[in-house]
Amino acid sequence: MRGRGGVRGAARFGRWLSARGWCAAVVAVGVAGMPLVTAAHAPAAVRYRVTRTIYVGGEPYGVAVDPASRTVYVTNRADNTVSVIDAATGTVTGTIPVGPEPYGIAADPAAGTVYVANSAGNSVSVIDAATRTVTRTIPVGSGPMGVAVDPAARTVYVTNDGNQGDGTVSVIDAATGTVTRTIPVGSVPAGVAADPAAGTVYVADGEGGVGAVSVIDAPTGTVTRTIPVGVGPGWVAVDPGTHTAYVTNLNDDSVSVIDAATGTVTGTIHLGERPFGVAVDPAARTVYVANGDVASVIDEVTSTVTATIPVGSAPDAVAVDPGTHTAYVTNANDDSVSVICRC
Repeated sequence: MRGRGGVRGAARFGRWLSARGWCAAVVAVGVAGMPLVTAAHAPAAVRYRVTRTIYVGGEPYGVAVDPASRTVYVTNRADNTVSVIDAATGTVTGTIPVGPEPYGIAADPAAGTVYVANSAGNSVSVIDAATRTVTRTIPVGSGPMGVAVDPAARTVYVTNDGNQGDGTVSVIDAATGTVTRTIPVGSVPAGVAADPAAGTVYVADGEGGVGAVSVIDAPTGTVTRTIPVGVGPGWVAVDPGTHTAYVTNLNDDSVSVIDAATGTVTGTIHLGERPFGVAVDPAARTVYVANGDVASVIDEVTSTVTATIPVGSAPDAVAVDPGTHTAYVTNANDDSVSVICRC
């Protein structure tokens, strides 16, 4: 069984691996061999189930969705590749070589571009979605982990996790493929999410200890707030409609809810073991979190867990197609992606 993050990531996620297991709150019924979970207090018509398990490359980590083309991109750390999935058919239609140990990934559908953080290569691979080739390799800081895109501003944000004393965010001009700013943030930044309408970028800092979220003002490139969250923050996602940020805290099994207007934590949601990947479906007011060997579904309105869905082994990242209300979860130890339907 592979550990989270491969050789280089073993120390980073060692504590996570010692706490694997199933969430006790699962209520499942077999449907054509797939797990079906119904939320306890959700309307009867709303159910969540894994409809497909798609096998990709070795140790899949990051995942991104292009809703317009119904395409899903997955980074494979062990193979140094990106798998391209046709969401309509659930098949892998291509494999793209990238840099060493790819982690985070983000798509810019309007530009037809995909960005991959190569953690062991201190670089970002830029993929042309049409040709499925790497057109640029951009040097960034040490140990890049997370990637976020602001499509309107043609700007890309990359966290450099500080394993070599970095602790910064590289800001890339997508038009020129150059780093225009390097912004110091907290220690060991991992997850990053942009809220383009608010001109704000959120960075989760401080894995392994009491952590914080750095809030960056996008136009000036300055950190305007540092918000204390839980222990070992890992990943972050934003609901652009409500300007609410959700931060997973690996070491206290929780998600911190941040109100952007006040810059304060307005709630803490406790989950199963070691929450990591997180993604928002804004129209459904739903948040998906990978933890243990499950994906938890959070109702944004009530801040409660409404469903717990068994997925593969060691789930890492989550991405959502808001048009189809479909979530994609990467499973590092299964070399697979679980496809979750809200139906």
